[in-house]
This record gives sequence, C-alpha cells and structure tokens, in this order.
Amino acid sequence: MMAMRVLLGQYTVTIPDFFRILGGERIPGATFIVMQDKLPRALLGAAAGLAFGIAGALFRSVLRNPLASPDVLGINAGAAAGAVTAMYFLGAAGTGLAWAALAGGIAAACLIAAVSTSLGAGTGRSGIVGERFLLAGIGVAALAQAVVMGLMTRLSTQNAQTAAVWTAGSLNSSTWDRLTLVAAVLVLAVPLAVLVQRSLQPAGLGTELAVGLGSRPGVAQAGALGLGVALAAVATAATGPLAFVALLSTPIAAALHGGKISVLASGAVGALIVVAADMVGAEMLGEARLPAGVITGAIGAPVMLWLLVQLRRGKQS
Repeated sequence: MMAMRVLLGQYTVTIPDFFRILGGERIPGATFIVMQDKLPRALLGAAAGLAFGIAGALFRSVLRNPLASPDVLGINAGAAAGAVTAMYFLGAAGTGLAWAALAGGIAAACLIAAVSTSLGAGTGRSGIVGERFLLAGIGVAALAQAVVMGLMTRLSTQNAQTAAVWTAGSLNSSTWDRLTLVAAVLVLAVPLAVLVQRSLQPAGLGTELAVGLGSRPGVAQAGALGLGVALAAVATAATGPLAFVALLSTPIAAALHGGKISVLASGAVGALIVVAADMVGAEMLGEARLPAGVITGAIGAPVMLWLLVQLRRGKQS
C-alpha cells in the first residue's frame, strides 16, 4: 500500500526513478514531489496508523470492551481541543499546533482518570473499571468537541478553514519533522507495548488469581493506558484526529489473528487503514480530494454501530 501511495496517483513515478531519487539524483519535478510530498506522507500515515492501532489494542486489552479506543474515549477529541484552543488564544500553527494537540490529549486522559476515580469513590471498587472509564471518556469527548465547535465559530475565516481540515484528520501537512517525532516515540513505545500486553495476560484470569500468581494488574493496566494515551496523542498531534482508526484496527487484527488481541497486528492494520484512506481520499475521487480522516470516519461509523449491536446482543444472551 505504501508503494502504491508513493508510485501511483495523479503524478506517477517509475520504480527505477524512485530508487534513483533515493540515491540522491535530482530529477526535475519528480524529486520534489517524492521527497517533499509523497514519501513523507506515506511514511507519516503508516507511523500514525501504527500508533493508533497499538493504542486501540492496549485500551481494548485493559477495558475489555469493543468500544474502548482513544477516539471513542475522548483522547483524540482532547487533542483537537488543545490544538484549536492554542490556535485561538496563541495563534499557534505548524509545530506549535502539534505540541498543543499533544498537551490536549494528555490533559483529556488526566481528566478521564480523575472523573473515573471520582465515580468509583465509595463503591468499594477501586482501580480501573471498564464501565466507569468508558462513561468518563464519553463525557470528556463530548466536552472537548463542544470546546472545538465553540472556538471554531470565533476563529477568522482562514484559521477556521485550517482548523476544519486539521480536526478532520489530514496528511496534507506531512513533514519530515513530524515523521521524526512520531518515529522516535514508536521506537520506544512498540517494544514497551509488547511487554505491557504480556504483563496484562494474568489479569484476564481475575484480579485475585493474578495477584496470587505474583502479578500486579493495577500497575500493568495503568501502564498500558498511559502508553496508549501517549501513542494516540502523538499520532493526533502529527496528523489530526483520524476518526475510528484505533477502533477499527483491533477487531480486524483480532479476526486475522485467531481472535486474539495483538498490539503488533493491530498496529499493522492501523497503518494499512491510514495509508489506504489517504490514497483513496487524495487520488481516487477525482477533483473531490478528501482528508484521510473523512474516509476513515465514513468507514468507521457503520462499524461502530455494528459493534454496538453485537455488544447489546452479547449482554442479552
């Protein structure tokens, strides 16, 4: 898919020319398009999709709910709120916008944790409880979306247009600097995600049995959610809140992996979804060039409804 994204489209590049460009040769027109647009766009899409997919798998592993993903729980919406707030009050753009989005995603996660903890006060059920966390996340997502819509009505026409494209989730502003940021986080986060998911396996046997086996499920769950938040926030900071990528990646990867949740498989599916969505939106709809987030949202909405139906049927049975 990445090869298709780089080589095909409205401007095609031959395979020999592509390797000549990578080798440093300057081909008028082609070198600029490949090195400044197509290649960083494909690589950033894959890196962001990998981050979203892994984040979705970690959330699903901890909360054990098919709807448990950063995009549903408000992490992506919090990042969007942080970016639009910085744009309105500070005139942020470019790298500043990305850092504001990262701060917004982390702030949303802290608020969700605080609300979830307060909901559990006095119930005798401390720690991370899936239903509490989901409820708090949906509430924070609604709050963040209200902030985004409220501030966008007060932005100038030019800034409002920029914010609208960014909040839809787009790879139009892909740069090597943004790719370097996401790649640096992934180098550290991917091995950690594999280790954290392994540490979560005893928790599936039940808290008491897991503790009896020497496991610390509370610490493992908090670490998994923290790592998932960081991955989702960094990816959102780089590309905007690509809708439903984290939600879609885990069930598709699980279906291809014998029903088991795998962070690596989920990350690979997430990368494929984002690169394919960007290819469809930018190159395959004629003059109607759409951001990748619009494509993922159009696919993810019916999938989310299907998951809701399946969840309801499972509870009834």
